[in-house]
Amino acid sequence: MDPYKHRPSSAFNSHFWTTNSGAPVWNNNSSLTVGSRGPILLEDYHLIEKLAQFDRERIPERVVHARGASAKGFFEVTHNVSHLTCADFLRAPGVQTPVIVRFSTVIHERGSPETLRDPRGFAVKFYTREGNFDLVGNNFPVFFIRDGIKFPDMVHSLKPNPKSHIQENWRIVDFFSHHPESLHMFTFLFDDVGVPQDYRHMDGSGVNTYTLVNKEGKAHYVKFHWRPTCGVKNLLEDEAVIVGGNNHSHATKDLYDSIAAGNYPEWKLFIQTIDPDHEDKFDFDPLDVTKTWPEDIIPLQPVGRMVLNKNIDNFFTENEQLAFCPAIVVPGIYYSDDKLLQTRIFSYADTQRHRLGPNYLMLPANAPKCAHHNNHHDGFMNFMHRDEEVNYFPSRYDPVRHAERFPIPPGVLNGRREKVIIAKENNFKQPGERYRSWDPARQERFIHRWVDALSDPRVTHEIRSIWISYWSQADRSLGQKLATRLNLKPSM
Repeated sequence: MDPYKHRPSSAFNSHFWTTNSGAPVWNNNSSLTVGSRGPILLEDYHLIEKLAQFDRERIPERVVHARGASAKGFFEVTHNVSHLTCADFLRAPGVQTPVIVRFSTVIHERGSPETLRDPRGFAVKFYTREGNFDLVGNNFPVFFIRDGIKFPDMVHSLKPNPKSHIQENWRIVDFFSHHPESLHMFTFLFDDVGVPQDYRHMDGSGVNTYTLVNKEGKAHYVKFHWRPTCGVKNLLEDEAVIVGGNNHSHATKDLYDSIAAGNYPEWKLFIQTIDPDHEDKFDFDPLDVTKTWPEDIIPLQPVGRMVLNKNIDNFFTENEQLAFCPAIVVPGIYYSDDKLLQTRIFSYADTQRHRLGPNYLMLPANAPKCAHHNNHHDGFMNFMHRDEEVNYFPSRYDPVRHAERFPIPPGVLNGRREKVIIAKENNFKQPGERYRSWDPARQERFIHRWVDALSDPRVTHEIRSIWISYWSQADRSLGQKLATRLNLKPSM
């Protein structure tokens, strides 16, 4: 018998109970005792194994995006983009690629309600013929900060108070009062879209700027956008209280039930592209993750559609052990100098190695579906069968060679070592434009949420004044209304 054909799986169950090592268990109801009343004997190996396994069922939850739901499906190219990228899975209309998607809330714990005001994660793993591509984004197209060195502090401020374990507004508005680049993100988070109705009715975005490279080596900056075919729907405060009170897992249930009923969620994928030679033409930095690219001057280009038509088989193996990393790209798609993306390239893989172990990419949900080979081996929980004698490169005994060379962005880098803020901050223009695009009722709800946040009794006069100044620079009338509600004098 080949043991590698009989790996532990519910699909290969024995007809009788066994231990993990395969020995038969003739009684799974009673412990081994001295007499009928006990005491229990330590030699009851099955009992010890059963309890020890149970004690270790839980793995560390994600620091962020702990609460999530996954589903599987396919991505299909609908429009030709081969002039922009040599990525194989985008080679022609009609090409389909299997995907697995994980939606999530961001800040709160694994068992928290799905009705909290919070960004939503939107991560897609494409199982392509050239390896996996992880497009790891959110439902908002921008982010709070533009430099990853601030990320741990940002998350700490949004997480519950380490003393009381209560999320508190004074900590949030204190931290972000030092970072006016966060205003644009807050026009999404404190807007109606801050609480999506469910995962099916929300946008997705790659957030960061990536680079597409075609077969000639020409590079374009790119932003990725997902748009749901069923439209965007949100929950207002009263609705969220009712929905969350009835079922704190409502979005997970909605996704699962919809797919089970054959009502498959679908999103269209669009891109925006900028020629790096033209990046200085704009009043914002295209690599600044706190900015959107205006669609009136950089239009959306359709690429394909994603359909989720299969529920996951097991929540633990295909949601808890599912791991994404923005560093995982394929030929034809590359990184940019976006500072936040540069730090995410390291941090995501690092946290998965801590959470799941150094061989997390061997887990079925994370492993590529194409042939793959390297000499990365051993380490904790390595379950790949290897019988080769040569585990080094190069070798005259091993025919494995380098892959064919593929193009990467040709740009030349030069500059001094510096720790500085980017030149084109322009922190207030886009938040003001977004606020002015809303109808009066939507503006009023936004103002009410900010008044509530700044009314926390521990928020100081100085912090309130800073926020009034920020919002006044975004939109004078917005600053005046906030100042009036908070009994402060508006200032620039």
